[in-house]
Amino acid sequence: MGEKMQLKVQPLDIKVGKYKVVLNVIDAKELGVNEGDRVHVRDHESLTAIVDTTKDMIAPGMIGVYHEVQEHLQREWTETVEVVPATRPKSTYVIKKMMNRERLNQEEIFSVVKDIVDESLSDVELSAFITASYMNDLSDDETEWLTRAMIDTGDRIEFDTHPIMDKHSIGGVPGNKISLLVVPIVAANGLMIPKTSSRAITGAGGTSDLMEILAPVEFDASEIKEMTEKVGGVLVWGGATNIAPADDKLIKIEYPLSVDPHCQLLASILAKKGAVGADNVVIDIPTGLGTKIENVQEGRKLARDLINMGDRLGMNVECALTYGSSPVGRTVGPALEVREALKVLETMEGPNSLIEKSAVLAGILLEMGGATAKGQGHDLAIETIRNGKALTKLKEIIEIQGGDPNVTHSDIVVGEHTAELRAPTNGYIIEFDNKRLVEIARLAGAPNDKGAGVLIHKKRGELVKKDQPILTIYAEKDWKLGNAISSAHRQLPIIVEGMLLEQVPAFKEF
Repeated sequence: MGEKMQLKVQPLDIKVGKYKVVLNVIDAKELGVNEGDRVHVRDHESLTAIVDTTKDMIAPGMIGVYHEVQEHLQREWTETVEVVPATRPKSTYVIKKMMNRERLNQEEIFSVVKDIVDESLSDVELSAFITASYMNDLSDDETEWLTRAMIDTGDRIEFDTHPIMDKHSIGGVPGNKISLLVVPIVAANGLMIPKTSSRAITGAGGTSDLMEILAPVEFDASEIKEMTEKVGGVLVWGGATNIAPADDKLIKIEYPLSVDPHCQLLASILAKKGAVGADNVVIDIPTGLGTKIENVQEGRKLARDLINMGDRLGMNVECALTYGSSPVGRTVGPALEVREALKVLETMEGPNSLIEKSAVLAGILLEMGGATAKGQGHDLAIETIRNGKALTKLKEIIEIQGGDPNVTHSDIVVGEHTAELRAPTNGYIIEFDNKRLVEIARLAGAPNDKGAGVLIHKKRGELVKKDQPILTIYAEKDWKLGNAISSAHRQLPIIVEGMLLEQVPAFKEF
């Protein structure tokens, strides 16, 4: 190990989400540290930071200090700090063990999760952890310890009354706006459902992106508890809470690698549920072409693993394998989806796929929570929409979260720039490309532009006439609409029977 040095602080007003400092290569060499190593930075406060190096941005004798370190040390740039090489966190050796397929104990797994939450690991080390767990899946014991560590390193909600209900969809289907129906149906029947949801990562609208149109979604654990106790349910963004915070940090790394390790998927779902004290959880597993779960066999296997892991954590889990090859309802994109869901609650009019799927999942929860007898949940769910109780409950939830409870579906503003895609030929629609639909909605601006998205006029199995509109694309900005249209024309997201797929060799103009 090198020695200690006194260096002058130069603040870098950039947030990097970790404790990081920048050293001139000359000082780094003197200290015996390389990029990615750790140093202790001390004056009356002390912390360990990850090292970046530079030849010219920071002069020798200085130390560049990012926002998080400045906040912790509360130093002015004229002051000096003592800098000493530090060893790597123990968890980096645990990650190495994972790479070598060695089994880990509970304490080792806890150390990794704690370091993730404390931001003590570099992105490279986090990527190694994700990759190792993707390639060498954790055992059931290790996955249970991972889940428990994710719960224990964040805030927990302890409700005084039980049972607590919860739902989760593993996603991968466009337009899956069913939480907006399931939560009020369940809460309207006297059960508590504190639903935390995600924002879209790769999709065109997560439940939180939708709910945010109706009410604020950022609350902490104690607010969630209080609101749920008052009105029976909430629809809030999980990322704003400190509930299983390791989960959100891992998702950030999984996204650029586009991997979702099996053990991480189980831990991620069940940690969020365990931390809000859920007793009964229903998990929606969409299966089929273009979803995360290609077929029913894979879906059953995932369901068994989720049920088994729930059992270990003291949660009663049931899974619903649902059809995922076509969008749920006829809309994809935040405002369009909210409008569609509200219309169902207000008038009972809307796509069968949306009403049925919501009733099935809400029905399972109603039965699990003892609000109705086995086999009667679906009918009670439908009745709760029909008699207006679900709408009344959603209004209470909107109001307690700080939104306007008098909003109706016709108040929801959608993008003003629109374009229609028309059928290239007569025939039945035989295929739907979910991924393309999401791409088109995202190019149009969703989920960021709330009014952007796609409205589907014709679904699988429906008859179309040549030049009849199949989709309407909505956008808030004209240039985004242009991008979405040209992408849609390049490769239609829908196949009509008998339509020409491509011509070979392509006709060339000379």
